[in-house]
Amino acid sequence: MEFLKFDAQKCTLCGLCVEKCPFGALTIEGNGIQVTDTCRMCGLCVRCCPEKAIRFEQRANAVDKDEWRDFLIFAEQERGEIHPVTYELIGEALKMASKVNYYVNVLMIGGLGTALNAKKLLEYGVHKVYVYEHEGFSGFRADCYADAAADCISAVKPSSVLIGATALGRSLAPRLATRFHTGLTADCTTLDIKPNTDMVQIRPAFGGNIMAQIAIAKSRPQFATVRYKVMDRAQKTDHPEGEVVICPVSEAMVRSKIRIISAEVLDRKKSLEEEDVIVVAGRGVRTEKDVEMCRALAEALGGQLAFTRPMVENGFGDNAHQIGLSGRTVRPKLIITCGVSGAIQFTSCMNSSECIVAINTDPQAQIFKAAHYCIVDDLYQVVPRLTELVRRQKED
Repeated sequence: MEFLKFDAQKCTLCGLCVEKCPFGALTIEGNGIQVTDTCRMCGLCVRCCPEKAIRFEQRANAVDKDEWRDFLIFAEQERGEIHPVTYELIGEALKMASKVNYYVNVLMIGGLGTALNAKKLLEYGVHKVYVYEHEGFSGFRADCYADAAADCISAVKPSSVLIGATALGRSLAPRLATRFHTGLTADCTTLDIKPNTDMVQIRPAFGGNIMAQIAIAKSRPQFATVRYKVMDRAQKTDHPEGEVVICPVSEAMVRSKIRIISAEVLDRKKSLEEEDVIVVAGRGVRTEKDVEMCRALAEALGGQLAFTRPMVENGFGDNAHQIGLSGRTVRPKLIITCGVSGAIQFTSCMNSSECIVAINTDPQAQIFKAAHYCIVDDLYQVVPRLTELVRRQKED
């Protein structure tokens, strides 16, 4: 797939583009300038060419889909532990794989101990786990991880690559999609697959007013990032038959242009997605004092306080504690909403919770359609009494 085009009549073979390319992707050959696979389409050669002889042609060639098979899951590690979104990706891939007779494989990149972690994934029905283990991968550096992942994808040729929509995944996925000149659908909430192996990637668009169905029909692999806590976790199999494949790591692969000046391990706090109990403050909560009233209930229950988007926009909370399409997706055992109207942008990111309790004075509020228990009453009367009852129960 050639995206860079050279005009032979304008090009004087001055070599400036070759000199300026930071990836060493351009060479001067007998028939002109040649582009190698290391091209990252940064556009520097286009901008520096004095003759304007280089241009981008943003059109991908079609590929033979039969050459690209199976699913590849990127298994992220966090402080030496497998990130739980990995198990959700495996579970969803196994569902789709059964429809098109595909295998589900996994890619793991990391420092010492990665191969041991890889063996844990075999219990979940995966076919192969490709491991790139090296001390140079101990800390995430986007260029090194992208090199290793691209090496695996080039060798294995998966039809689809699924990556968790974490901070690391959102950095890695677009780099890989760019290298393979293919598409990437970010923050998917639903996945499916057609008989022709085109993956249907569904995600909210236009502020959650529509659910867009996106397919990559001509190029491979198909890349998608998936939010944590939106899909079912894979179950362990009784008779695992997969294998761990140790892949060679070259010195060039772990050589990074990123230099770490200092590093500090931060105290890890429980994220909203991992919380079992959540109390949500909506627009019915009017002041900071009222927010603290809801926070007292959350603390009494041993959970966290979350917010709707309008509350965050009004300065009562931050994005890390916002539930919704532009915030977090949660699946706690208990969620209590206080003064939340129940817009689809909010409910679509919490309606899989085990128990939903909604408090609102409006009996027609949309939130009641998603709730298991509906309390039509003034939250200023209900929340303090609930908090008192919980605290009293703990004392007893």
